[in-house]
Amino acid sequence: MLQPVEVKPLPGYRIWIEYDDGQCGEVDLSHLAGEGVFKAWDEPGCFEKVRITPHRSIAWNDEIELCADALYMELTGKPVEEVLPGMKRIAHRADA
Repeated sequence: MLQPVEVKPLPGYRIWIEYDDGQCGEVDLSHLAGEGVFKAWDEPGCFEKVRITPHRSIAWNDEIELCADALYMELTGKPVEEVLPGMKRIAHRADA
């Protein structure tokens, strides 16, 4: 299981994140800003409070928490099957 080891806030609702396998880089979260619970990021100093929780997620407060695995896939471009062996992609059909 991948473990985030460091996270830092960057301007423009981006974070720099590093994982225990050495993968690191920036993830742009600006598409979330201003929507739903992410409106809290507009409050001065809120986005800068990003942290790694004891259960591996990336969080800002009790309401804003993102999956470390999903962020890893965003960062690396790796598919779910590679990041989470044993998981299968589920195809969704609009007509189902």
